[in-house]
Amino acid sequence: METIAPTPSKTAFKWALISFVTSIVLTYLYQFLKLDVNSPVKYVNYIFFITFLILSQKEYREQLGGFVTFGQAFVEGLLFSVFSGIMIAIFTYIYFTILSPDVWEQAMTASQQKLEAAGNLSSEQIESAMGITRKYGVIIATVGVIIGTPILGAIISLIGAAIFKKERSILDIEQANTNFSDPVQ
Repeated sequence: METIAPTPSKTAFKWALISFVTSIVLTYLYQFLKLDVNSPVKYVNYIFFITFLILSQKEYREQLGGFVTFGQAFVEGLLFSVFSGIMIAIFTYIYFTILSPDVWEQAMTASQQKLEAAGNLSSEQIESAMGITRKYGVIIATVGVIIGTPILGAIISLIGAAIFKKERSILDIEQANTNFSDPVQ
């Protein structure tokens, strides 16, 4: 019976799905609690993202028998980030356009108030900027998630790979080879 080697994509997808569900729950929790769109509490999502990325790398190392190269651990984390980015981008678009467009409008109102309070732009410039943002903002946010999540994930994956890297030594390889019986004997 042949054993199937673990693949990084299967583990990464599993943890990305867990991260995605957690992100949805947090999004609706923030909405239910009526948190300000500019509240720093929204950064809690990053803590979960980092935690699940690290858990993904850790589980993959365990699947490989406790040994993983720096490259393997990095690829695991990067795949997690790409899968997470795609899922969250799709949710972001659906959430702001279909499920809760009022939340997007609240964010636009808050942005407009910030621009007006800063006093750097005329009212015509503010209206022009807000018109473009209202028209293309959700798409820009979605593309930002697709690009930004893997970039953030790559940085965290480098750190996680450095932590979880554990390559086989010569002794580990020799010990693994002696565990197999020699059919010639």
